[in-house]
Amino acid sequence: MLLWGRTRRMDPSFRWGDEVNNDWPLWEVFVRSKGGMSHRHVGSVHAPDAEIALRHARDTYTRRMEGISLWVVHSASIIDSDPAEDDPMFAPAEDKIYRHPTFYDIPDGITHI
Repeated sequence: MLLWGRTRRMDPSFRWGDEVNNDWPLWEVFVRSKGGMSHRHVGSVHAPDAEIALRHARDTYTRRMEGISLWVVHSASIIDSDPAEDDPMFAPAEDKIYRHPTFYDIPDGITHI
């Protein structure tokens, strides 16, 4: 609900942010600060579509030249793992030794892998 003028100042139930249209989908914002760096989650914006979400993200999270690249991702598209099932999800597979770096011989002269 939009509240204007004296009503906004006098209504004790008013909170800043109430004017946000909660019917708009939520978008997660990621910013890359420099070339070669990873994108980092910095917050969220509400917007009716991806293009406007990108503009809102730019205006909100890169006002002081903090980034060189922005990603906006529809929050409903993000799938997360269940913390209750972290052991099966993240436990190393003991029967697949090729996943461990000790399985491979590193040639002489190679310093970075």
